[in-house]
Amino acid sequence: MLKKAFLIVGVASSLLAQVPKIDFSGYVDVFYNYDFNNPSTPKRQDFLFNHNRHNEFNVNLALIKASVSQSSYRANIAFQAGTYAQDNYPEAYRNIHEANVGLALNTQKNLWLDAGIFSSHLGFESAISMDNYTLTRSLAAESSPYYLAGAKLTYTPSSELEMAFILSNGWQTIEKTDPNTKLSIGTQLIYTPDKKTKLNWSTFIGEADELDRRLRLFNNLYGEFVLNEQLSFIAGFDLGALESARGSNSYDFWYIPSLLAHYKLSHKHAIGARLEYIYDKEGAVINGNGYGANTFGASTNFDYNIEKNIALRAEARWFRDSNNAYKENNSQTLFLTGSLAIKF
Repeated sequence: MLKKAFLIVGVASSLLAQVPKIDFSGYVDVFYNYDFNNPSTPKRQDFLFNHNRHNEFNVNLALIKASVSQSSYRANIAFQAGTYAQDNYPEAYRNIHEANVGLALNTQKNLWLDAGIFSSHLGFESAISMDNYTLTRSLAAESSPYYLAGAKLTYTPSSELEMAFILSNGWQTIEKTDPNTKLSIGTQLIYTPDKKTKLNWSTFIGEADELDRRLRLFNNLYGEFVLNEQLSFIAGFDLGALESARGSNSYDFWYIPSLLAHYKLSHKHAIGARLEYIYDKEGAVINGNGYGANTFGASTNFDYNIEKNIALRAEARWFRDSNNAYKENNSQTLFLTGSLAIKF
């Protein structure tokens, strides 16, 4: 009798383990931004894709997401609205933030294949501003893909190491209009020796886009370091190269060093700071007023966490560019941005 009872319990446990877990979540980020250069169009700068409206209240990102997870498979689908979606996604897919399905390829469940539309492996910032050190996105994030469409193979041999290989339709490309364009290749290596250190190296190799089919090579390097419960910082360096002309042996280079710090004043209050620079003489990723970028930037922000899932943030951000790359042909510009965001 006892043996039968154990058998029933074992079978029940096995069946319960196979039932997928379904989670629902959401996020809303409402913002106001003022550009002291008073641009004549609503977008403050064409090379920024977050909180990029001048002198108006708007929704940067409103997101609703459903996630399914089981030991052998997983899936995510998220719908979105807001200026981030308008500025980053093609019209036909504007309301789809992500849509992907994953399958475990071995019994250890440390080798996964995911396919669909998913977050890019490039960069240290996401589309969710509450997850980032600063309110607005860094130039490094704004100059690289936020999402990819393709397939991703992820291998986690240990708790310290994660490796990924990605085949995608291209540099932030969902739908290919020309089937003859080549697929792009990406790699990622994440090393986390302890809870206080994260090191990342990500790459991209592919064509610039379907109209401009020059070869693009890109490296994204960063480290995140938690010094104590209050202070942490991120140091990053992006380096890219774009063929000067299709099939040529010469390349136009750009690079972006970044340094960000985050300091918790209390469990409700925090401050952030950022220094960044982009050199893109030929306009490979930023083409402001017909010129490449040579921009130095600095920002500081103050965060008030009303609750664990509600954040009120304010940021002052300054750019200076020797090429007068900004709207109204100015060499420098100052923005003030405020945001009220909630995660649920």
